[in-house]
Amino acid sequence: MARTVNTRTWRSSLWTGTISFGLVSVPVRMVGATESKELRFHFLDKRDLAPIGYDKVRRDTGEHVDNEDVIRGFEVEKDRYVPLKDEDVDRLDIELTKTIDICDFVDLDEIDPIYFRKAYYLLPQEGGEKPYRLLVRALEETGKVGIAKVVIRNKQHLAALRPYEGVLVLETMYYADEVREPEKVDGKVQLRKPEVEMAKSLVENLSEPFDPAKYDDTYRKELLELLRSKAAGEPLPSPQPEEEAEVVDLMAALRESVERTQKKGRSRSRAKKAS
Repeated sequence: MARTVNTRTWRSSLWTGTISFGLVSVPVRMVGATESKELRFHFLDKRDLAPIGYDKVRRDTGEHVDNEDVIRGFEVEKDRYVPLKDEDVDRLDIELTKTIDICDFVDLDEIDPIYFRKAYYLLPQEGGEKPYRLLVRALEETGKVGIAKVVIRNKQHLAALRPYEGVLVLETMYYADEVREPEKVDGKVQLRKPEVEMAKSLVENLSEPFDPAKYDDTYRKELLELLRSKAAGEPLPSPQPEEEAEVVDLMAALRESVERTQKKGRSRSRAKKAS
């Protein structure tokens, strides 16, 4: 079902430009699609809990530097820097900085999730509603995603453009040379067929349709509750000792896990029938 987007409720746009594929241009604006719920802590002076600020200082002398005297620079070799100013960036191809240029259309399942970085919603600008809806429909009905390049905040990103509940999502990606090769895993271990079949049975028994609302950050909730209790002067729970990992027989552990998940599966089935 298509998501109804109330554009008045969104924060200010992070970026505005056009999606370009073939001879078609779709004017869009970009807003954040996700937000971190991570708890943010402050540095404090332990003597009186006064907040400690961040000060920019020279590394060689420790001398304070005002914000208006700080510029960006790139280290071309050790201790040799080249400054970069806004007017230098403006010399780049301006069309490139305002266009999501689709290079190819591919199947989503061809992209390994390791390449994905951060998601943004793309919303149509005034007058661009029809080509926007046309692109959404075309992607939905073909099952394709657009692989594009886009410049955001002076950095060119590889990105995947895909439909999500009736709107377009631009997912920035890592380039191939940014994904590290994994370390080799010892391939000398012999897997017996019964072990593999039992492991597959356990995976099947624990399989469910994906429901993101089912999962929440229990660590963040418990930490927030602990902080509130500490602020109220309430007694805190004693630290839990870490349990040592028990060495178990692999096949026995798999068999017991499969039996337990089968029982849970039968219980869920009976509960669904009863309801």
